[in-house]
Amino acid sequence: MDNIAKTAKSRKRWSAWLGLIPFLVFCLAFEIVPILLLLRDSLLLKDGGMTLSHYGDALAPLYLKSFINSIKLSGLTAIIGTVLGVFIGYAIYRWPNKRVQDFLVTLSDVTTNFAGAPLAFAFIIILGSNGVVTQFLLQYFHWKIYPDFSVYSFSGLTLAYVYFQLPLMVLLIIPAFAGLRKEWRESAFNLGADTLRYWLNIGIPVLSPSLIAGFTLLFANAFGAYATAYTLTGSRLSLVTLQIGFTIAGEVLHDPGIGQAMAILSLLIMGSSIVIYQIATNRARRWTRN
Repeated sequence: MDNIAKTAKSRKRWSAWLGLIPFLVFCLAFEIVPILLLLRDSLLLKDGGMTLSHYGDALAPLYLKSFINSIKLSGLTAIIGTVLGVFIGYAIYRWPNKRVQDFLVTLSDVTTNFAGAPLAFAFIIILGSNGVVTQFLLQYFHWKIYPDFSVYSFSGLTLAYVYFQLPLMVLLIIPAFAGLRKEWRESAFNLGADTLRYWLNIGIPVLSPSLIAGFTLLFANAFGAYATAYTLTGSRLSLVTLQIGFTIAGEVLHDPGIGQAMAILSLLIMGSSIVIYQIATNRARRWTRN
């Protein structure tokens, strides 16, 4: 009987691995192999030799500025998305009507996937120099928002990024609120704590891993965005993803080696964010398991 049980267990284990083969092949073909080829090409000269000079060139003032701008934009939109997403997510979580709650969660899911060129065109139609809101403010309130504000500038791009960052944080933080047990709140109030002390001593410490995970994921999400930035700003704003596109496919700054080196550096930044996200998520799960 023991041998039969061991054989059945072994077959079950092998069948589980067989089910993973398509996924592993997909990861190998579309993630691991492209990264290895990208790393190889970032070290190759045009004559076939090996060099690290592309990485030195990728940190030249022009490209270094693009890294700084991308980090600023990603950090700013991640902070705004995290702060607003927590309050909105808590309001949705505490909403008494389950149907309205489900509708708001679905709306957040749809909104966070509305990005790229369609989102950029929507912002141009609404907040462009001749946009609907721009003309409405000008005609009815005599408020001329241009040139102090421009949808084609850093501030306009920030607003567009927050549009899809905010609902993503809402979706991430709502499950975290489920980890706050009602018993903890009741115990804190029975011991004389007020609402502020409850959040400072219990709520925020419990939510902090989820907040860190959400912030890092939002940062990586904004850092890797391309289509929205390209459609809105073009070459007016220097960002890493745009510079990579210009060096690989452009005519003026065409230098694939530098672009591939910048892509590897970007992968390191985004990969670090994902590692932090995974660590924070594992810490956050303990509140839902217990």
